[in-house]
Amino acid sequence: MDWMAWTWPTAIFFMVIASLLITFTILAIKFPETPRVGILRIETTRGDRLFITLLGSAFINIAWLGLTDLAQWWALLVCAVYAALVFRYV
Repeated sequence: MDWMAWTWPTAIFFMVIASLLITFTILAIKFPETPRVGILRIETTRGDRLFITLLGSAFINIAWLGLTDLAQWWALLVCAVYAALVFRYV
């Protein structure tokens, strides 16, 4: 594993993503849902909304790094608000 510089924040990031995927898989098995149509006017499931949230959060963090000098923790707060809005309205 010397080919990549693993740090604790990187490991925690991947553990959180893995736990989200496992949790959403268990939820999909135990509580199947029918797709719903939100403000995007496309049918989405929990997994679709998770994907949209993760993708949007990546763009928010990249933009945060490039456009501001503020601490990255503030971007985490923006991402949390974004995630709540996606799961509520999309």
